[in-house]
Amino acid sequence: MGKVITTLIAAAMLGYGIAAVAEATGNYATDLATVYGGYQRLLAMKEACDTAVPASRSVNEKAFAAWQAQHRALIQDLQRRVTAMIRLASRDEKDYARNLGKYEGAILQERQEYREMLLGLGADELREQCQRMPEMLKGPGADLGKVYASELEVIRKRE
Repeated sequence: MGKVITTLIAAAMLGYGIAAVAEATGNYATDLATVYGGYQRLLAMKEACDTAVPASRSVNEKAFAAWQAQHRALIQDLQRRVTAMIRLASRDEKDYARNLGKYEGAILQERQEYREMLLGLGADELREQCQRMPEMLKGPGADLGKVYASELEVIRKRE
């Protein structure tokens, strides 16, 4: 089960962007990672914009809060499922506490690395993306339910 969690973390952050074109794999852990990774990449984008373009922070914060409210139930479900996978990979409560910290730390580290990659873009390119963020969050490419419909179908077959 530890390998499944590691796969989840790696897939969540490496190459599974918000506008993924890949279809569902049919593998619960991989498809969960794909969707959760899209969410993590949006968080990283917001964090990069907050850092690089402070002038757009308040507008982006408002747009991101609205986006999160729209996707609240899905985000909570994804987080619950990731936590459940970690619990299943754990032998007991002590192991669970250690694994939870380990895997959440790995997810955070991958998100930070993605944010740093975004910050490494040219200043003009990143500024332009950050200024378009409120518009992007309202668009179909940021609708997790639509972008990841086939993956969510696989995920939701399992309670």
